[in-house]
Amino acid sequence: MTWLITGGAGYIGAHVVRAMTRAGERVVVLDDLSSGVPARLPADVPVVSGSYLDGPLLRRLLAEHAVTGVVHLAARKQVAESVARPVRYYRENVGGLATLLEAVAEAGVERFLFSSSAAVYGSPDVALITESTPCAPVNPYGETKLAGEWLVRAQGEAHGIATVCLRYFNVAGAAAPELADTGVFNIVPMVFDRLTRDEAPRIFGADYPTPDGTCVRDYIHVTDLAEAHVAAVRRLSDRSAKGDLTVNIGRGEGVSVRELVTLIGEVSGDTRPAVVDPRRPGDAPRAVASAALAARELDWTARLGVRQMVESAWRGWQLRQG
Repeated sequence: MTWLITGGAGYIGAHVVRAMTRAGERVVVLDDLSSGVPARLPADVPVVSGSYLDGPLLRRLLAEHAVTGVVHLAARKQVAESVARPVRYYRENVGGLATLLEAVAEAGVERFLFSSSAAVYGSPDVALITESTPCAPVNPYGETKLAGEWLVRAQGEAHGIATVCLRYFNVAGAAAPELADTGVFNIVPMVFDRLTRDEAPRIFGADYPTPDGTCVRDYIHVTDLAEAHVAAVRRLSDRSAKGDLTVNIGRGEGVSVRELVTLIGEVSGDTRPAVVDPRRPGDAPRAVASAALAARELDWTARLGVRQMVESAWRGWQLRQG
């Protein structure tokens, strides 16, 4: 089998590519390189520079590499940007996905893995979010991920494509320093960035109905996330696998923002207290996954803890700072 991985040179994508190749899978990467770095990838992995919105390119790529399955990671992913530019997010995340799925069906590809997000749930008032928790996204990014799931399932049913949708929770860490997140959009690198600039970490809201007043989240090591993709690919590779599967990818354990910031201080050696700013609109007090379905259906369970996430991310950050 050969798997096309869109967005494979990105932060998550590079981890998925490495995990899949180490598991013996053949892969080819499509990435527009807007944030992807080809040097992250093994030298023997073909990398095609281009967009999944380009239908003719997709058709050539699927044919030339005899692709039998697709792992679709590429997407616009910043919540604030999605609020400011909703049309762009719908055009690329939903319209681009439609273009990809059309090419997949025409090429006779029968396996499709979709990178989704816990953002599809919105702000549910539950202790653990299960896959049956109602979806009510609160921003255009989450809306496009939910619409993407609908589209993937509908195309799968219409054309006999086995599909898996993985709903990621909060991803952090790095398998190796050179694979660390180069963006400053997620909480761990955001805190690193402020400390590097000799500024105190920021916490948005400390009056939530949680034990310490700050939001509680489920953090997943990117290495574990990559292994979840390997498990999903193995399921899709099984000829007896039919229909669709949607699962949460998280640890099932909550960590408050204040606890995380404190841990970052311990790891970095900069323990200055955080500054508390007003709440951000749309932040749920608690968002923690139930990971039971992934364990049952994919035989996958997260192994790495939050300290390992922060320590590995810090090594990557230090490498980046030179």
